[in-house]
Amino acid sequence: MSRPTDLGRVGIWTFALNLVPSTRAGELARRLEELGYGTLWIPDALARDPLVQAALLLSATETLRVGTGIVSIYGRDAATMTAGWRTLSEAFPGRFVLGLGVSHAPMVEGLFQRDYAPPVATMRGYLERMDAAPFMGVPPPEPSRRVLAALGPRMLALAAEKTDGAHPYNVTPEHTASAREQLGAAKILAPEQAVVLESDPAEARRIGRAHLAIYLSLPNYVNNLRRLGFTDEDLAGGGSDRLVDGIVAWGDATAIAARVRAHLDAGADHVAVQVVAPDGQTVPLRQWETLADALPR
Repeated sequence: MSRPTDLGRVGIWTFALNLVPSTRAGELARRLEELGYGTLWIPDALARDPLVQAALLLSATETLRVGTGIVSIYGRDAATMTAGWRTLSEAFPGRFVLGLGVSHAPMVEGLFQRDYAPPVATMRGYLERMDAAPFMGVPPPEPSRRVLAALGPRMLALAAEKTDGAHPYNVTPEHTASAREQLGAAKILAPEQAVVLESDPAEARRIGRAHLAIYLSLPNYVNNLRRLGFTDEDLAGGGSDRLVDGIVAWGDATAIAARVRAHLDAGADHVAVQVVAPDGQTVPLRQWETLADALPR
């Protein structure tokens, strides 16, 4: 049974709002708010500054929460990250969640031109520097919240020790159950779940494989998939049917809702649904609308 959280039981994770003008992104955020989604999760990858984007989306809405999924700790020093986190938390009390992650070696070394260091030790040091950073602005009226993009047991343990919880990505309900056990009952657990609204198995898996392609090239995700029981055979050739079906939920709205409910039953407080759009579709608005009534509340 999932615990209640002010993130809402279900939210939307999307890159799509980076691909439209900011005014349109605000309109879409308001539509998600109208549809009843609790939290909108936005990434940090080769597009808009996620903290600035969060401010714009929060300003465009009234009750919708916004979380970063995730901001790379390599893109900002700890004091700068703390200032942005506290500023948003004060301006929009209870509506912003800072998701932090160590990203991936190819992105860190290619995009940020920095050396990729051991993930857990690097994140621990970064969190400690955040905690020590001075902030002389008006303090938030409610506690500022931060979560980690934690997949493995050591990062989950750090999330439990130093943050408000975890925002895992590319995981199964079985991972959610394990993560809840490691985090304990009091921490936020908000996994992402990729979904394809398509009932034809061949087409759904084709879309799912295209979505997973980038992640199968990144060691952090591959290592976690192996921890989840997927084999080298599953990881080869763009991913086996078993892998695609395990990571990307597909089918009609009822089937998608069943996977989301499986995460909630496994201990998630909130599930961030990422609709994988069909070819050529920039914003999956129709799918967001279709799912809104079917997903758990």
